[in-house]
Amino acid sequence: MAEGEDLRTPQATAAALAQVQSRFNAIVSNTPGLVYQFCLHADGSAAFPYLSDGCQALLGLGPAQLHARPELFYQLILADDRASYLESMLASKNALWSWNWEGRIWIDAWKDVKWINLRSTPRALADGTVQWEGIMTNITESRLEQIEVRQSRARLAELTAHIDKVKEHERTRLARELHDDLGGNLTAIKMALAMLARRLPPDDPLLQEKADYVDALVDRSIDAVHRISLDLRPSMLDLGLVAALDWQVKEFARQAGIECQFISNRQHIELELDQATSLFRIAQEALTNIAKHAQASKVSVRLARQRQHISLSIADNGVGMRLSDRAKPQSFGIRGMAERASALGGTLSLADGPGGGTILSIKIRLTTPREAIIAAAASAPAQSGPP
Repeated sequence: MAEGEDLRTPQATAAALAQVQSRFNAIVSNTPGLVYQFCLHADGSAAFPYLSDGCQALLGLGPAQLHARPELFYQLILADDRASYLESMLASKNALWSWNWEGRIWIDAWKDVKWINLRSTPRALADGTVQWEGIMTNITESRLEQIEVRQSRARLAELTAHIDKVKEHERTRLARELHDDLGGNLTAIKMALAMLARRLPPDDPLLQEKADYVDALVDRSIDAVHRISLDLRPSMLDLGLVAALDWQVKEFARQAGIECQFISNRQHIELELDQATSLFRIAQEALTNIAKHAQASKVSVRLARQRQHISLSIADNGVGMRLSDRAKPQSFGIRGMAERASALGGTLSLADGPGGGTILSIKIRLTTPREAIIAAAASAPAQSGPP
């Protein structure tokens, strides 16, 4: 017998193959989901050369049905998800890269929608066919949990935005009551004191001193009411966001002793009052953080209205902010600003300045009336059912 000749008999070869097949079947039977082979031929036709016993449990179809009519699988996919299925398949085919897709299928026998995930590896065959070997799994439970988490976060964000809105309305009410009622009463007291002071005996300096003291006390009280009213809600917001930010920047420069400039590409930007207030509060919080932590000597605040969005950037030349500082549990200021931006349908980002320091940027997309109608329609509850 020649050297290297295979000594195995046909019977031994058949037994070895049977053993390999048995091991393969054991592995497949213990694999959750559906193990499959899928072919896309050069002429565009499809086939399922192999389907494990998990086919019926996952897809509601038996292997024989899909062998005979491979197009049934595509018909199971919900209409909204078919485009992503085909796009991911063709991308995997062209690059011969792993195919990973998640989508929904409608099981008519059970009148139910399932989320499935397929992961497979392609290989090109000699006749131009691309064949994938992989596994499909039922991910409905995990996907529903993810959707529930996202919905919970969205509801929490809506609640946070509602609470902020209520707080701003309450601040506005308190500021007006302080200014109108308490401020008006203090002004009346000051006028009465002035009248009484003129009637004091000129030869009693002690009474005159007391009257001057009370008059100064009333002046300090009026200043305190004015300051508290501005802290609750700056009256400059009634003149628009540009005027309010210009005033806030000047106040910040005066109080913090930091050089600060404000630049806007418009003299007036038309916004809803709640939007203007939220942007103003973000800027206010950012400036407060700079004063506390940045050790900056210069600050720049820029507001711009473009065709489709509004942007607000606040840059300083301070010590900057580390990634660990941004993610630490007690960074409520940054999270609060991000929540306000998100409630406006915008984004907040932090970046290092080119010469040091930090740049905080907020971008809010402006919604047209047509887009608002479309968004309202899209948010309406959808009816479940087949595609």
